[in-house]
Amino acid sequence: MNVLQRCAALAGVLLLALMSGSADAQESGGVLHIAHRDSPASMSTLEEVTISTVAPMMAVFGNLVIFDQHVPQNTLQSVVPDLAASWSWNADGTELTFRLREGVRWHDGKRFTAEDVRCTWDMLLGNSPAKFRINPRKPWYWNLDRVTTNGENEATFT
Repeated sequence: MNVLQRCAALAGVLLLALMSGSADAQESGGVLHIAHRDSPASMSTLEEVTISTVAPMMAVFGNLVIFDQHVPQNTLQSVVPDLAASWSWNADGTELTFRLREGVRWHDGKRFTAEDVRCTWDMLLGNSPAKFRINPRKPWYWNLDRVTTNGENEATFT
């Protein structure tokens, strides 16, 4: 057996030894370190549109709905709830109402409500006194007139 064959055999034995170890349960807490190829201008997913911001911050911010990550291709049928518990359209398809999950809290312990949804969308549409530094997504929502609330757990997009 030459040196190359012995090295390959040793590498194979080491690989098998590593693979046969038991899997430990994940522990809560700690720090997640990820490699990032860029230095984004900000961590605001509402003010940035590049994957450099969206990818790392997707685990930080919630959405009303998301695409099911277990389905290989995004379709209307693969939309699943995130911060919304459910949603429905009115009869003529001009209003989309989201019922929000209850018990969701912000990092400071305050409740997440329909008013938070309305406030965010008013800023995205340019309809609030508070403004984003930049608002690159505003043109995406040309057909959204307004977002209204019905109590603390329901927001309607018209």
